[in-house]
Amino acid sequence: MFRNSLVFVSLATSTAFGIPAALANEKAEIFGAMPAIRDISLSPDGTKIAFISPGPGKMSDLYTIDLAKGDTPTRVMSSSGEPENLQWCGWVSNARLACRLGGLKEQAGEIYGFGTIFAIDSNGENARQLTLEKDANTLTYSLGSGDIIDWLPDEQNAVLMSRYHPEQSSNGTRIVNRNFGWAVERIDTITGKAKFVERPADEAIEYISDGEGNVRIKGMRTKLGATERDSGRIKYYYMNEKDDWVELGQLDYANRSGFNPYAVDKTRNAVFGFAPFKGRQALISLKLDGSGEQEILVANDQVDVDGLIRIGRKNRVVGASYAIEKREAIYFDEGLEKLATGLANALGGESAINFSDSSQDESKLLIWAGSDIDPGQYFLFDRGTKQLRPLLGVRPKVETQNLATVKPITFPAADGTQIPGYLTLPKGVEPKNLPAIVIPHGGPESRDEWGFDWLAQFFVSQGYAVLQPNFRGSAGYGDDWFLENGYKSWKVAIGDVSDGGRWLINQGIAKPEALSIVGWSYGGYAALQSAATYPDLFKAVIAIAPVTDLALKKNSNNNNYSSVVEDDRVGSGPHVREGSPAQNADRIKAPVLLFHGDLDQNVLINQSKMMEDKLKDAGKAVTFIEYKGLEHSLQNSASRIDMLTRSAAFLPK
Repeated sequence: MFRNSLVFVSLATSTAFGIPAALANEKAEIFGAMPAIRDISLSPDGTKIAFISPGPGKMSDLYTIDLAKGDTPTRVMSSSGEPENLQWCGWVSNARLACRLGGLKEQAGEIYGFGTIFAIDSNGENARQLTLEKDANTLTYSLGSGDIIDWLPDEQNAVLMSRYHPEQSSNGTRIVNRNFGWAVERIDTITGKAKFVERPADEAIEYISDGEGNVRIKGMRTKLGATERDSGRIKYYYMNEKDDWVELGQLDYANRSGFNPYAVDKTRNAVFGFAPFKGRQALISLKLDGSGEQEILVANDQVDVDGLIRIGRKNRVVGASYAIEKREAIYFDEGLEKLATGLANALGGESAINFSDSSQDESKLLIWAGSDIDPGQYFLFDRGTKQLRPLLGVRPKVETQNLATVKPITFPAADGTQIPGYLTLPKGVEPKNLPAIVIPHGGPESRDEWGFDWLAQFFVSQGYAVLQPNFRGSAGYGDDWFLENGYKSWKVAIGDVSDGGRWLINQGIAKPEALSIVGWSYGGYAALQSAATYPDLFKAVIAIAPVTDLALKKNSNNNNYSSVVEDDRVGSGPHVREGSPAQNADRIKAPVLLFHGDLDQNVLINQSKMMEDKLKDAGKAVTFIEYKGLEHSLQNSASRIDMLTRSAAFLPK
C-alpha cells in the first residue's frame, strides 16, 4: 500500500507517569501512541483537508493541507488539554472551519462534560464562538456545546446549529423568561448573527434535518412522572407539509424497543432509522406524509444491522452495514458499491473501505482503508480521473510493524452454545503452549469486530495469544443473545468469558500457568468477576477503568438525570452482591493490576479505589495506578505507554 512518510506528531515520553524512558517497553511506545489522526474532513471544493492530531502531552492540534500545493501540513491552532481538547472540525466553506472544543472537569465533587463550538478561518484568523454563553441572569444552563445539524452546503459560511437557551430572570426583578431549552438556529459563522429555525423547547433533546436546511425530526424527552428523571423514552415528531409537528413514534432505549431515527431523505420524504425486526435490529424507512408506510431496507437473520453509511456535505444515506465475522456493507448507490469493491481489491483484497467525506459535488472522495494488519490510511479519490492519492496514515509507527492476522472463531460454552470471537496469534511461532490472554470487551452493550486493535496487537507483539469473545450479554447479535444485559445476566456472560480461557487451554494454545485476563470498563468488570467466580483459571488480572461494585454504581448515579434508567440496568436482588467483584475479593487468587483516570465520567474512580481496598483487606496482591486529569478512555500517549509497559511486566509468561 502507498504510504505518506510524513510524521509530525510529537509524543510525550512515559516519564510523566513514573517509568523512566530507559525502562519503557519498545513496543509499548509504538502501540501506546495515540492515533495521528483524530478527525479529518475535506473542503467543499475537494482541494483541502483539515485534521486534528495529538500534540505533546495532552495537547491537540488542528492542521490543514492545501492539496494543490503538496503534502505539507500547516498548523492552524492548538488546544492545551487542560482541560479542553479539539474534538472535531468540519468545513463551513472552502476557507472557514467550524470546530468543537470539549473536555471534562471536576466541580464540587462531580465530573462534568463541557464543550464549545467555534468557527475559524483556515489560516487561524477570525475566530468566533458559536455556542451561547451564560450571563448573570442565567437560571438554567447546559454544559453541552450543541451540535451542527446541517452544514447548509448551498450557502457560504452559515450552518444550522442546535443551541441551548437558558432560563433567565430579569436583573433586579422577579420576571422570569421561561422560553428556554434547545433550539435550532441558522448562524452566520463570520458575524455570529443567528435566526431561529426552531424556537427553544424545554423537553427537546434532538433535531434532524434533511441536509438541505429543513428541520424535519424533533426528539422530546419524557420524564418519569413529575420528576426530572429520565424515563428511558424519547418521543419523536416530524414536520409535515403544513409546517406542523406530528407524532412519529417513541423510542424506548432502556428496553431496546421502538424506532430510532437517524437521517431524513428529502427525495423519498422519509426518515431512516433502526428498529427491532424478528428479534434483531434492522434499518427501516418511514414515510413522512402521514401514511405510516414503512419499508425494511436492510435486515440480517444472524446479527443486528447497526451501521448507517452516509456521504457528503448533505450526509446522504447510501447504505447500511452489519458485522457477522467481518463488517459487510449493503449499498443503495450502485456506483459507490462498485467503487468500494474495486478499491478494496486494489489495496490488497482484505481492506475495509469507508467513505469518510466528499467534496460538495461528490466528485472527490476522502477514503479510509484499513484491515486487521493495517491500522488505516486516508486517500483522496478523484472520480473523474480515477486517481487514488495517498494522504496520511492513522498510526505511522505501527505501519512498520509485522502485525498478526485476526481470525474469526467460535468456541463452545459449558452449555454447548457456540460463542463467536476473534483469535490473534503471534507470528512465526507454533500456536502451542503459549502465554495467553482473554480480553472481554466493554459495554456490555457492545461487541468486538474484526480489524486492527492496538491493545490486542501489543500483547501479541509480546508473545501472547489473544482471544476476544463476544459473550452472551454482548450487543449486535439480537435480543436472545443480549439477554437482560451483562450485569443482570452476569453468570452467563462471565461463564462464556471464562469458557474462552478453558478453550484456549483445551486447544493446546495456552499453557495453564500463563493464562491471564485483561479488560477495560465492563471488560475490566468481567476480568475481575471471572477471577472471583473461577479463581483457579486465570493467573493474572488487569482491569482498566472497571466497574467493581454494582451497588456503588447505582448509588453513584443518584444525582444524575439518567439514574432511574441506570438503576434498572443494574437491577435489584441477590445478583447485585453476587455479581460484584469488590464484594467477593476474598475469592480472587490471582494478582490484580488496576488502572483508572481520575476524571472518568463513565465509571467513577471510586470503583477502582473500592476494589483496591477490598483486595488489600483480604490480603490479596493488588497494584493500583491512578492517572491524573484523564478520562475513561485514557486519551493520552504517555499514559497508554505507561500502562502497556507496566502490563507487559506484570503478566506471566
